[in-house]
Amino acid sequence: MKTLEGKIAFVTGAAQGNGFGITKVLLEKGASVIMTDKSELVRESEKKLEELIGEKRTLSYTMDVTAADKVAEVVKDAESRLGPIDILVNNAGISLLTEIEDMDDELWDLHFDVNVNGARNCVKAILPGMMERRYGRIITMSSVTGPRVCDPANIAYAATKAALLGFSKAIAIDTAGYNITSNAILPGYFLTPMVELTAVETDPENPQRVLDEIVETIPAGRFGKPEEIGYLAAFLASDEAAYITGSEFVIDGGSTLPETISVGR
Repeated sequence: MKTLEGKIAFVTGAAQGNGFGITKVLLEKGASVIMTDKSELVRESEKKLEELIGEKRTLSYTMDVTAADKVAEVVKDAESRLGPIDILVNNAGISLLTEIEDMDDELWDLHFDVNVNGARNCVKAILPGMMERRYGRIITMSSVTGPRVCDPANIAYAATKAALLGFSKAIAIDTAGYNITSNAILPGYFLTPMVELTAVETDPENPQRVLDEIVETIPAGRFGKPEEIGYLAAFLASDEAAYITGSEFVIDGGSTLPETISVGR
């Protein structure tokens, strides 16, 4: 069912991982998608999706979300070519492990600049048009890490993902009267380049061990697929979810359910 027919979406971090999966599903649901990513891989990803979908309903841009002027420039150009943006998916983010005693200002600031300020830059560029047209859907990728749980050496990432949850709710209350919704998705473990990097950082000699042990703690018995976040994002972006705002949606295969990983086994 083409629940997003005729809608224009703007997705950050769209070159791979969850951003690619989200973009793919939005296209399947009928939307046209502006794909942005700091990596040049976004061009290849655009071509791959064009082949999968069988038609061209994408525009791709290399864009660093931390550069507010560049974000505004991309938004202006994309809207001039495709039309007003209806859906914003704040997906771009980083996660670099560091022991708490080794947390320096540079690494802390980098996480906030990309994860939080990057989302703000996109909202700043896109929200005024949504408010003027009295329509919009904003979806922000938070995480179970921070708002729900936390693994060791995740202080900067956890702090930013908790901040994004508050950011999403604040947008929701301020824009509810404009027919704009703002919701947060809290993913657990999905097999993405970010998770693979975390595994390498944890055990450079045997990252597969880390991945295998993560799966053992997930009740569903597997990593999530990026498209599964895409289906949730597509629902929240649709008019079927018009009365849902300021909410948070955990999608983690049950990984945050257990109180322990040993009792009852």
